[in-house]
Amino acid sequence: MKLVSFSVNGQQSFGLVKDESVIDLKKHLDGKYEDLKSLLAEDDFLSIVKAKADATADYTLAEIEFEPVIPNPGQIFCIGLNYADHVQETQKQVTEKPVIFFRLAPSQVGHKQPLLKPVETEKFDYEGEIAVVIGKGGRRIAKEDAWDHIAGYSCYNDGSVRDWQLHTAQWGPGKNFFKTGGFGPWLVTTDEIPANKTMTLVTRVNGQELQRAQTTQLIHDIPSLINYISTFTPLSAGDVIVSGTPGGIGLKRTPPVLLNEGDVVEIEVDKIGILSNVVKNDG
Repeated sequence: MKLVSFSVNGQQSFGLVKDESVIDLKKHLDGKYEDLKSLLAEDDFLSIVKAKADATADYTLAEIEFEPVIPNPGQIFCIGLNYADHVQETQKQVTEKPVIFFRLAPSQVGHKQPLLKPVETEKFDYEGEIAVVIGKGGRRIAKEDAWDHIAGYSCYNDGSVRDWQLHTAQWGPGKNFFKTGGFGPWLVTTDEIPANKTMTLVTRVNGQELQRAQTTQLIHDIPSLINYISTFTPLSAGDVIVSGTPGGIGLKRTPPVLLNEGDVVEIEVDKIGILSNVVKNDG
């Protein structure tokens, strides 16, 4: 199933995508759930959604404004240096434990919403990634149990302001400029993407393929990430783990391929769909 967060006339909601239409689940579930995150907290959320799958659609996809898949995540964990070719191009070293940094919710936009290039930089870059969205929360989750804690997956563009990222050894500022990261178009649930299913990730800028990788190439796989993160903090429904970008980032290409106003960035995951955002100048 494809679950989407959206707004219509400024009113936020969430729904089930069927073909080119959307069933407004907030309405059809009588307002019991305020947002997608609260629905995912239910152990049987898949059954709850399936029970409404035959409802009459409320909108077409063309009528909605896409929000980030989880507009209000409690925690966003981003994994750095998790593909060997990206480690090599950045002249770093493979680490025994995952490299983790954090994003803030205001740094994200939904599918078809503009990414804002800050006026403070000429080094705005793309990073195609696969996002893992937590359904069942927990602490110290064992690797063998990790798949049971996943609600589903989405596409992610970890848009990066490289000069600000590299001001110091801490990457936070360059990863959190307002509306620089894309998250969407929707969540594909685990009934469609079962445990350990190989996914292929592709990044394109203006139609040119610049990144391609498969989840089999992850240095720290998804169960390992869930185990590691849940050891130092409890995970909750709606938390997001952004699993890392492969080689081919713009800054390290010859010549560099950095983002400017009008560029269109597409992140495609074969089991999910395409996240598309156009770049606009911020101010």
